[in-house]
Amino acid sequence: MISRPPFYYRVAIKSLAPIYRHIVKRRSGKNSNYADEVADRFGMRYTGKLDVNETPLETSSSALNDLSKTHASKASIIWCHAVSLGETNTIAPVLNLLMAQGYRIWLTNTTQTGYARAQRLYANQINEGKLFHSYVPIDTPPIIRKFLNYVNPCAALFVETELWANTLHLLAVKDIPAILVNARLSEKSYKNYKKIAKTSQSMMHNLSLIIAQDELSAKRFRCLGAKPSQIRVAGSLKWTINAKLNHDDITHNPSAKSSFDMHRPIWVAASTHSGEESIALMVQKQLIEQAQTANALLILVPRHPERFDEVAQLIEAFGFSYARRSDVVLPKQHCQVYLADSMGELMQWYKTADLAFVGGSLVNVGGHNPVEAYVSGTPVVMGQFTQSCQGVVDDLVAADAMVQLTNAYTHKKGKSLDKPILNQASTALFKPVFYWLTHKNVATQAGEAGRQLMHDNQVILSQQVGMINEVIEAKNQALFEYLG
Repeated sequence: MISRPPFYYRVAIKSLAPIYRHIVKRRSGKNSNYADEVADRFGMRYTGKLDVNETPLETSSSALNDLSKTHASKASIIWCHAVSLGETNTIAPVLNLLMAQGYRIWLTNTTQTGYARAQRLYANQINEGKLFHSYVPIDTPPIIRKFLNYVNPCAALFVETELWANTLHLLAVKDIPAILVNARLSEKSYKNYKKIAKTSQSMMHNLSLIIAQDELSAKRFRCLGAKPSQIRVAGSLKWTINAKLNHDDITHNPSAKSSFDMHRPIWVAASTHSGEESIALMVQKQLIEQAQTANALLILVPRHPERFDEVAQLIEAFGFSYARRSDVVLPKQHCQVYLADSMGELMQWYKTADLAFVGGSLVNVGGHNPVEAYVSGTPVVMGQFTQSCQGVVDDLVAADAMVQLTNAYTHKKGKSLDKPILNQASTALFKPVFYWLTHKNVATQAGEAGRQLMHDNQVILSQQVGMINEVIEAKNQALFEYLG
């Protein structure tokens, strides 16, 4: 049964739309792409219906005309929404498998980081007309209708927990299956959704399928109003990292690889947030004071590109000898910190390092996906805040593939770290980093254990894609019977 969002939600979304436009303008102004982002978000590009013989957004008409000669030209488009960089990386293996089956994809993002990642990741597919890309339209009915009429998707995929009530309602009205893929509902998110119970219930009713990562998430979705028949449990897609998708051009650059002295201890602090760079630099300071790790190199990879210069100033304040990737300078023997101020090269830094600290976990962000490091057999240390990937972390810790720092201190999201917390966190992080850098055989064993666990979980990809296909095929069969 189709469920309309409650009146208060519809009024709130309509009232907030002008404010959101101002936010987009303020955020996009520095990058000079305000007009393009607004055109996507407020439906200015979506007139009529997408046709394979016209030029949609970045895609060339010649590519689409070539596509029209293939089986894929008659295949429907699947709309997939991935909020940011992490969700884009997570869903990438699914999208590639669906495109291999003949589907075309319309991918939307919310954040500029996610948008930039998708542009880089799918440059070839965009040029070939296999994948279309835009910012997600805002959740107001007139704009969502324009978007859906233009794209005409055969199904809509939403990654993890990104749900919008008006969008789901209109998908249900148009009989377009809405599938929540790799669904996860933390305790905090569950409590927030409970506060808007009627809105949450309407969203649950309008979903065709919820593919949950774990039983606990499945239970929470049921408590919000989803029926047991709507929910399947299939594990986490965070395990299904495709290494080929993440390698950058640096991988094919012999001079870049040989410039790293692999005989010196190397560790990477990846996807770091404000506060975590200070902790990593404090650990690095302790390392170079030890005889066994005096020549250690820290590769520092901030999560957000707008913080690159800020982090560079922080490194200078600590007094380290450092180099920046953006200067096309690679670390020499005297270099103590290498600032990887680039996008899309994280897999190479994992490959280069003896161990990795994965960020968003020493501050209360929730932790970023650690599985990428195990593609190259690199063991991982994480902080205590890993609620975004807790199931994966628990499995890695149980397999002796990861060290998680637990209960080292308390921290509220959005709050700066004071000196006592920085000291506690750096002391806690130093211990496993120093141990693994000085016991490389143990680190190698841990990395291989994680790689094996990742390999064992690859079946999750085929399971989730199979469930998506079942929903689409069931809809097609019902339509065939109705018309027949």
